[in-house]
Amino acid sequence: MNEYMLVMRGSNRDKVEDLATKFPGKAIFTPGKKSWSIPCDIALPCAFQNELSLEDAEELKANGCWCCCEVSNMGCQPDAIHFFQHNGILFAPGKAVNAGGVATSGLEMTQNASHIGWSAEEVDAKLHYIMKSIHEQCVRYGTQPDGSVDYVKGANIAGFMKVAHAMLEKGVI
Repeated sequence: MNEYMLVMRGSNRDKVEDLATKFPGKAIFTPGKKSWSIPCDIALPCAFQNELSLEDAEELKANGCWCCCEVSNMGCQPDAIHFFQHNGILFAPGKAVNAGGVATSGLEMTQNASHIGWSAEEVDAKLHYIMKSIHEQCVRYGTQPDGSVDYVKGANIAGFMKVAHAMLEKGVI
């Protein structure tokens, strides 16, 4: 199946319908429906901005989804985010989840500017540290009285605090 997917990709005819026809039972194609109609535990919108709507969020919940993490920038429409937050679905915004790509670019720029090279293991360790720190800050600032974590709130406050502390350290305010 992997080889066929590469052929499809190379032919610019990378349609799920073709894959489902070639491999019945291994790929699912539902005409007129988005991928969000397929039952899943975790949804990862990652293709383009605003791809996941309120209707998609409602369908995900009905199908048993318990977590949605934006892998793209603003992958969910605002009303979908609101629905997740108020209906018991863990939601993590792109500004926190997608930070790994930005952090990796920053690590690459640091290596280039410093004329140094890190091994893949060193870069991976640094990235793990960065992402763990982001999670900890989201939890720190986003923990609600009932113990749940509002990752949107946590990420927003953590970002604000980082800028505020930098401004204080630079004497701007």
